[in-house]
Amino acid sequence: MNYKPSGMKAFLIVWFGQLVSLFGSSLTGFALSIWAWQITGRATALALVGFFHFGPTVLFSPIAGALVDRWNRKLVMMFSDLAAGLSTIAILILYLTGRLEIWHLYIAGAFSGTFHAFQWPAYSAAISVMIPKEQYTRANGMISLAESASNIAAPIVAAFLLTFIGIQGILFIDIFTFLFAIGALILIFIPQPPPTPEGLKSRGSLLKESMYGFKYIIKKPSLLGLQLIFFASNLVATFGYTVLSPMILARTNNNSVTLGSVRSAAGLGGTSGGLFLSIWGGPKKRINGVLLGMILTSLTGALLLGLGKSVYIWVIASFFSSFFLPLINGSNQAIWQSKVPPDIQGKVFATRRMIAQITAPVAMLIAGPVADYVLEPLMSSSNAFSLFFTPIVGMGKGTGMSLMLVLSGIFGILVGLSGYLIPVVRDVEKIVPDHDSQ
Repeated sequence: MNYKPSGMKAFLIVWFGQLVSLFGSSLTGFALSIWAWQITGRATALALVGFFHFGPTVLFSPIAGALVDRWNRKLVMMFSDLAAGLSTIAILILYLTGRLEIWHLYIAGAFSGTFHAFQWPAYSAAISVMIPKEQYTRANGMISLAESASNIAAPIVAAFLLTFIGIQGILFIDIFTFLFAIGALILIFIPQPPPTPEGLKSRGSLLKESMYGFKYIIKKPSLLGLQLIFFASNLVATFGYTVLSPMILARTNNNSVTLGSVRSAAGLGGTSGGLFLSIWGGPKKRINGVLLGMILTSLTGALLLGLGKSVYIWVIASFFSSFFLPLINGSNQAIWQSKVPPDIQGKVFATRRMIAQITAPVAMLIAGPVADYVLEPLMSSSNAFSLFFTPIVGMGKGTGMSLMLVLSGIFGILVGLSGYLIPVVRDVEKIVPDHDSQ
């Protein structure tokens, strides 16, 4: 008899595989961001790398969600990892042959981003059938921990490895980590969800199933309202954080070690927050984890990053910018996993991702040009605008981008507070029943 681990044991194996893979991706992301900044010197270039990866992820989410509910979720996750690995191989070949250009990163990002649209709903929906709902918040905390843990050492390790093995060596490591993640998935068993009346109602053509998630969420104002809070939060947060790396590089004369320290602090913060949430299990009223988390991460993160003028302040702010993210995302994910029947979670979760994150690519497109052509020039010359904001963010290179982070923090706080003023959002857990109680 061919035994394969299932349940929490299977989840832990998948989780570890993703942890290793995320570490490799973080190494590559850091190394390529340094390379892109050195050859362009523009925040817009780095913003476009993010846009071309994130845009397709959001755009193709509804179709991906419909297919995830039709297909074997384990296989979907494996093919998504494989596609990401292929894009890294393409970049490696171009770099080794001396042909790598900035626009190649855009194409590679779009390719991997398209397949990433399948990865997240498949992973999220798989968790719902692997473990009991009482463990949802804890498991989501572990996922956040994995995402953040990969960012603790990766920036500093990447800065160190760039000196000894170069970008090509880092890309080889990344390829190995993708293979490791696929191997972890091969080892385990993920059950397919049993059919429910809601799931049977959702079946039909690919177009019908792609649109089903929108219909489901619109019929539940509390869930729609919750996603619109994320819609606004992601807009203001992405506007600020898109320029964080170029802001640090501009204000430190391209000091990659300082940038690595700040990025590693974010990884440490996210890991600490994920570990804390995994042990704690989250607040009894999960909406508090979402809204209070948004307020706190905006206050201690983005706002302080913009106001900071030294590496010490940036490191502290970067830590707290990520510490509360597992609380936000873990609490939100647990709400949805407990409310939505498992056999339609692919469709609904993909749509919910699109609603919440469609503003992020827009913010990425806006942030780069605003930094390069508006706020940086304004803060670099003597005028009424710069005289007003210089006492707040200082003067010189990077201060325009610092101001963007300050604005991001202020508006992020306002978004979190607004959720408490909207009854259908504040009381979402009372209004929408759990799927297994209906």
